[in-house]
Amino acid sequence: MPRGYFICHSCGKRVEHSAQERPCEVLNGWLMVSQWKGLEAVEHYNFCSFSCLKTWTDTQVPQVPEVFLKAFEEGKDK
Repeated sequence: MPRGYFICHSCGKRVEHSAQERPCEVLNGWLMVSQWKGLEAVEHYNFCSFSCLKTWTDTQVPQVPEVFLKAFEEGKDK
């Protein structure tokens, strides 16, 4: 019987499943995100926890460089 698996996109945790098992049973507690990339182009991501989803989400959001933020702190004293 062929087996497949789901992988957490953040930490790499794997959950195996067979063709007879429903994803809703195998992935109980997991989160799935679908991201539209264009016309009929969708990417799907699986996460084993909210912490892993947050880690992935944080990498998707542009961060303000620390040097830029510190420049404002230095200007307060003047």
